[in-house]
Amino acid sequence: MSQLDLKIGPKIKAFRRQIGLQANKLAEDLKISPSYLNLIEGGKRKIDGELLLKVCDRLNIQLSQLTSKTDLNLENTLSEILDDQLFEDLDILSPEIKDLVSTNPKIGKAIIRLGDILKKKDHELINKIEKISGKIVDNRKNSFPGEVISDFLQENKNFFPKLENFANEVFEKVQKNNRTRYIALCDFLKSEFSITVKDIIPDENKPFSKIYNKTKKELLLSDYSSLETKKLNAAAQISQEGAYDIIEEYLSKFTFPSEESKKLTKVALLNYTGAAILMPYKLFHSECKKLKYDLELLQNTFATSFEQVAHRVTCLQDPKLPGIPFHFLRVDMAGNISKRLSLSGIEIPRYGGACPRWNVYSAFTRPGVIQAAVSKMTNGEKYICIARTVEKGIGRFGKTKSILSIGLGCEAKYSKDFVYTENININDKSSEIPIGVSCRTCDRLDCSQRAFPPLHKKFDVDINTRGVSIYVNDNNQ
Repeated sequence: MSQLDLKIGPKIKAFRRQIGLQANKLAEDLKISPSYLNLIEGGKRKIDGELLLKVCDRLNIQLSQLTSKTDLNLENTLSEILDDQLFEDLDILSPEIKDLVSTNPKIGKAIIRLGDILKKKDHELINKIEKISGKIVDNRKNSFPGEVISDFLQENKNFFPKLENFANEVFEKVQKNNRTRYIALCDFLKSEFSITVKDIIPDENKPFSKIYNKTKKELLLSDYSSLETKKLNAAAQISQEGAYDIIEEYLSKFTFPSEESKKLTKVALLNYTGAAILMPYKLFHSECKKLKYDLELLQNTFATSFEQVAHRVTCLQDPKLPGIPFHFLRVDMAGNISKRLSLSGIEIPRYGGACPRWNVYSAFTRPGVIQAAVSKMTNGEKYICIARTVEKGIGRFGKTKSILSIGLGCEAKYSKDFVYTENININDKSSEIPIGVSCRTCDRLDCSQRAFPPLHKKFDVDINTRGVSIYVNDNNQ
């Protein structure tokens, strides 16, 4: 095994401290000098493969926990926060942010938490000003409460083995021909938990997706929802009744900034477990391998929705039976990111929209069609990205439906296992789409779609010269 990145050292130090192991004791167990361990943990010496395996064994961790890309969005998110005018005079540069992430990731996460609080307070203050003045205050940043959910899922790599085991047990009782039927889920709720499921048409002025009446033991599901959505809601209710303690155990290991964010995360885990009942791990993994992650075929196989399948493929992170590490995001036509998860290594912005060149945005130009692309980041890394729009909800004729775009992707090295690359030449550089994370953090100076000047580059306006964008000219380059 070749020598690995110097950034592994600080990770070793962090894991050692988590279990309360003294540096001298670890050095003794590894049969190396304390000073040499100190150099490794300080990122001043590389560690060879044999010693690395000994470290993993002593710290009781997986090798992937040290060698995989952790805190995938941490560096980019810190850049977004520190781009605020509040820090302009400090002139914080990208290399300094990278050093902080590699040596003190917890401090980086603390800064992000403070940034989230600041954004929330700013949002609340503006709301109060608008209420008092009766005027709209422009240019405020939107606050998305689901950011904490993304952090929680990211920290757990979107894999919860105890919930998978629970889901498997339920699936064994309700399956028929490798499918989880809606009627079987309803029968299971009745027989196991005395809960009656009723499909009803909501009052026109009181729309809903589901209502659970705990006193009457009734689960009301809207007939305006698709059958796939009803199935997920029914399966999630089973999870709420039978896996509540398991979910609480997972939640207890994470520090939530508010009770609201904890409740939202609980809903996410209920839906996770519900999806696992509809698409049990081993069977779903087998079909993914056989069908090369053809999402529409997987939809039909498990009688689920496109978005449910896209979510589920990101959960195949069992070290003993792994799938492709995907990134996932969901956006609306205004560019708002409502869901994000990155296991592929690609960075997804926390604040504001992503790069407009991502095909998750261009998918809106061809609704319902899966679009595949080879996306190349500024650091040279290539990803296979697909995107497709989905409509949310079912209603009466004439009612407007929500249209969202689902983006899914993986590193180019997995292309042979991903069906959407069959008509793409991965090695053809002319077919690559150069993308960034967001305009503020992207260094590309040849982008005509740039909406803001790049971070950490001198920006000046020359009225006599203009590049491909108003924010790019020879003086900037």
